[in-house]
Amino acid sequence: MADLNRGERLQIMLTESEMSALDDWRFTRRMPSRAAAVRELLKRGLAAEGFLSAEQGTHSKDFGVVGHAEDQDDEPPGDSSQSA
Repeated sequence: MADLNRGERLQIMLTESEMSALDDWRFTRRMPSRAAAVRELLKRGLAAEGFLSAEQGTHSKDFGVVGHAEDQDDEPPGDSSQSA
């Protein structure tokens, strides 16, 4: 079993819709806590995408969990490799 000594605290602010999405995901999977759900989502995201490195100049607001369709584009924040 992994070392459960978690010495670092991470605080994040979520919108109401982001919190709802997190809670819905958590309850569907019977996760014991929001923290466990966030850790599992981080693990899955890192496994799917590899190490995420944001470009200099990106802001926290550029990395939402859920967004409005009109706010989203085809290119993730910090990824300029697809640009012409």
